[in-house]
Amino acid sequence: MMWNWQQKEWPEFSYDATQIKKQEEIFLLEAGKLLGAFSHFNESDKIELTIELITDEAMKSSEIEGEMLNRDSLQSSIRRHFGLATDRQRIPPAEQGMAEMMLDLYHHFDQSLSHETMFQWHDKLMMGRRDLHDVGCYRTSEEPMQVVSGYINNPKVHFEAPPSSSLAGEMASFVDWFNDTGPDGSRPLPALTRAGLAHHYFVTIHPFEDGNGRIGRALSEKVLAQSLKQPTLIALSHVIEKHKKGYYAQLNSHNHTLHVTSWITYFADTIFEAICYSQTLINFLINKTKLFDRVRGQLNARQEKVLNRMFKQGLEGFKGGLSAENYVSITQTSRATATRDLQKLMELAALTRTGTLKSTRYWLNLEDKY
Repeated sequence: MMWNWQQKEWPEFSYDATQIKKQEEIFLLEAGKLLGAFSHFNESDKIELTIELITDEAMKSSEIEGEMLNRDSLQSSIRRHFGLATDRQRIPPAEQGMAEMMLDLYHHFDQSLSHETMFQWHDKLMMGRRDLHDVGCYRTSEEPMQVVSGYINNPKVHFEAPPSSSLAGEMASFVDWFNDTGPDGSRPLPALTRAGLAHHYFVTIHPFEDGNGRIGRALSEKVLAQSLKQPTLIALSHVIEKHKKGYYAQLNSHNHTLHVTSWITYFADTIFEAICYSQTLINFLINKTKLFDRVRGQLNARQEKVLNRMFKQGLEGFKGGLSAENYVSITQTSRATATRDLQKLMELAALTRTGTLKSTRYWLNLEDKY
């Protein structure tokens, strides 16, 4: 059976636009609500929220590909860019490169796509890599670019991308398509449709030796930002990583067809879930501000450190709740002091408590529960 790019209609994807028309309308409304939520923050808090969302998206996009970045290093690199204080630690190449790519996307989303932009992104993503032949350029190897699984002596080929000899023409067509279908292009497409097509079209070509998934997701983020005329900060990779098997199953099911209605509707649903997650995270951080306002001037350094650590865990918090042992470990204090500190945090309504004795656990006391 032929791959989709081998079919004579390639790269003319077909889909039923009526099936996603309503989703396109709702997207503009929900994305507007998400961006409006930023009005609850002052400029300092807006920057902190932006850093948190960029960090989370960068982490999750890498995790999808099996690369686990150090969150503290990644966030430190992003904070330096915004001129904020850091611990001045040395940032490893992988974290620095991912941060630089995400920040370039954040600041230059409105620029037309070019080969040079993608080369720069790839060069940043592959920073520090010594195992690749082609960095900052399209792949040149004559070996087939395949996605395989199974045993080395009996591999299962899930997909084979176009050969390197055809990449110049394929990517020239892709760049033209991307810019022509933008809001100011000659044949603009609705945001969700364009985001889904851009991702699928790009990863089908698979133009780089590595990093295609991360760049493909960045292109979808660029599409959404262009449609809203500002950075979206939508947690797209967070949701894809959460449902990674479904993501790869959808890609695999469209390797042999140019009819992509089900892919576009799947990707639209993923974007909506990402918007909901981002809205929940914003509400979480609003409640963080409210909690610290309530207890301002009433915390010692240990208590403040623990609360910040709990918030740093994000929406999921400490798995199973914070224990007294966690408190001792974080603050390097005695068990008796930990008990007094936790009791005071209870009195200040900063924490709530469940369980008894060794099963006692503490939770952030937020106005909204997630």
